[in-house]
Amino acid sequence: MFDYFFFQYKEYPVHEVYLELIAVFFGLWSVWCAKKDNIWVFPTGLISTFIYAYLLWQWSLLGDSMINVYYFVMSIYGWYHWTRKKGDVDEFPISVMTNKEKIIGTFIFVFTIIFVIIVYLYFNKFTSWYSYLDTFLTAIFFVGMWLMAKRKIENWLFWIVGDLLSIPLYFAKGYTFTSFQYIVFTIIAVYGYLEWKKILNSSQNQELHQL
Repeated sequence: MFDYFFFQYKEYPVHEVYLELIAVFFGLWSVWCAKKDNIWVFPTGLISTFIYAYLLWQWSLLGDSMINVYYFVMSIYGWYHWTRKKGDVDEFPISVMTNKEKIIGTFIFVFTIIFVIIVYLYFNKFTSWYSYLDTFLTAIFFVGMWLMAKRKIENWLFWIVGDLLSIPLYFAKGYTFTSFQYIVFTIIAVYGYLEWKKILNSSQNQELHQL
């Protein structure tokens, strides 16, 4: 059983195995902080995404590598966005998407798919089903990260779909630790959505009582 899940690591450079484990640790910590609506989601995420951007490029998953570069940039934006306050109140609390944001999200999704397709064609990387799935996942995660940075509850729905699709992708590619990480990500994302929903409902009830 052990060899079935981990035999592929015999061929990997030792430093890449250690880097993957470090990235998994900080990635899980980051998602747990996101579930708790805790600002530490961003500094921990910066470490994980920086490492994964490098590793995924080495593994020829160009779309996912670009995802992590984008995560890195959006984590800096999100960190700033989440810390903005009006007095003692968060300026941008958990909320639902507006119609305008739905249009922007659709644009980001479509534009990302087109951009990643161009990159894969340029590098001649459309050689297996991994590449096609990676293209779709890149678009899902780009929208999800944008929504998380804006503190929109719908971000969890994108994470759930993307995480579920990532499990077989990374396992098929031989990155078992990362595949296991996405199993945990999926579970946390479900609970994250439920927890944010409670927070959102609570804040809406408080607003009603103040009227």
